[in-house]
Amino acid sequence: MSDLLRSARFRSEREPAWARAEALVAKAEGGVVHMTYAEVLELSDLYQQIVNALSVARAISMDAALLAYLEALSARAYLVIHAPQESLSGLVGKLLRQDIPQAVRRSWAAILIAFVALALGAVTAAVLVARDPSWFYTFVPPSLGDGRTPDASREYLRSTLFDGGGHETEALSTFASFLFTHNTQIAILIFAVGIFALIPSFVLTYYNGLVIGAFWMAFGRHGLGYEVTGWLSIHGVTELTAVVMACAGGAQMGLAVILPGEMTRRAALKERGRDAVRLFGLAAIMLIVAAIIEGFFRQIIQSTEARLVIGWGIGALWAAWLVLSGRPR
Repeated sequence: MSDLLRSARFRSEREPAWARAEALVAKAEGGVVHMTYAEVLELSDLYQQIVNALSVARAISMDAALLAYLEALSARAYLVIHAPQESLSGLVGKLLRQDIPQAVRRSWAAILIAFVALALGAVTAAVLVARDPSWFYTFVPPSLGDGRTPDASREYLRSTLFDGGGHETEALSTFASFLFTHNTQIAILIFAVGIFALIPSFVLTYYNGLVIGAFWMAFGRHGLGYEVTGWLSIHGVTELTAVVMACAGGAQMGLAVILPGEMTRRAALKERGRDAVRLFGLAAIMLIVAAIIEGFFRQIIQSTEARLVIGWGIGALWAAWLVLSGRPR
């Protein structure tokens, strides 16, 4: 009987504070943004009182129901005070404002490796096709040639770059869709195989460059290099940058295996893996944007100059975001 009286007295002396704490915790669980500064301070003070009460209750063997109540209330108060209070929109905003740009800047070496692989592939294919057009058929799948080959006439090739309203435009749309699908698949594969000592990511990115370089030279050897550059630029600047970022993400994991530095390989993979995932997230965002551009602007915009301005203008916006965002003020 004395235990019950002691428990009742213990509760009655502190119950108003517990009730107030419970009300503030419930309000905080709905969003700390709705609380005043005074309420936050009050909750912090009440949390200390609850913890002290729980310690006393355990020491003097209070009833189990009271202990369970105080444990639950203290746990809820701890979470709203100490756990991160960012909403999903806040987390996404932080990812875009800080995490991704900072990851890109930390990964400059991996991005350079990826860019070199893509550029080297494009230059290699362009040089080989310029010297011997038969190389084109080695790099570009036959089903996608459809007449757009180094052997086609200049007039035909030019007609495929602009809206003629016929089979040529439809065929080039098919090739553009192939490029997007191909680049998306390559981006995923490049990232996935990066952990295998970097080389597979480099080779796949190099191969992607071979396809682009061969396609460009099929037009370039007929004096249409400027026009096809504009056609590729409007969506290709974003799309190929996505491939580079995916390769860089894979390269980050590969570098962690090859050059872990003073860390163990497991620790290096964990450290670089965070940036690798952010780079792949950036690649996914870029591929979505490229799909929108490819679907709406490529056929609407018929001027080569406008295509260049739009494509490289969007590229400049990407660069400004990734270079300038997330820097300490």
